[in-house]
Amino acid sequence: MLPHAPILTGLAPDPQQPGYRLVEVDRGRFASLPGDALQLLRLELGRALPAPTLARLQELADIEAACRAALRALARRSHARQDLKRKLVKKQHPPGAVDEALRRLEVRGLVDDRRFAGEYAALRAARGRGPARLIKDLLAQGVDRRLAEESVRHALEDEGVDPEIEARAVAVKRARQLADLPAAVRKRRLLAYLARRGYGGPGVKELVEEVCAP
Repeated sequence: MLPHAPILTGLAPDPQQPGYRLVEVDRGRFASLPGDALQLLRLELGRALPAPTLARLQELADIEAACRAALRALARRSHARQDLKRKLVKKQHPPGAVDEALRRLEVRGLVDDRRFAGEYAALRAARGRGPARLIKDLLAQGVDRRLAEESVRHALEDEGVDPEIEARAVAVKRARQLADLPAAVRKRRLLAYLARRGYGGPGVKELVEEVCAP
């Protein structure tokens, strides 16, 4: 006996989402999907759904689910596109559906790596993060290197942050906290601390020697 073909049993406007329709299959709710996409499928109530049509409906449902998950994540905090994609795929959303969902959100201006990188760098530069750390953090979230470097440079300029002055302020404060340690240990820990904050290079070594001087 051939398996039962799914039947389209409901196709009504979604009162909570203008332009969407509630799709029901075999008298069970399937998904709320965009009406314009459904028009292309020429659906008819009471008719069996061919396999390609059912597959397309599932694809549309996957995209909508990925969109909703992305919006929930963005409501908590902003994300870089690649970082958001990693999180959605990790939650078992199909990669193709995630790509399409993020494309839609980019069109709406809700996902924007340039804006994200600028805001991220500005906020953390004001908190004393050094340029190397800022760039490293942006790269880890999938921001393009050129965009990361450009965003950090602009953030430092816009916030009036001079990395050398900021490094000195951070070093002096931390050196006071390490004052009870032996000189060699104090220097080593201070150098590591500054590196974690994004300050490095020969100039930082000289700074450590200076602020740790007896």
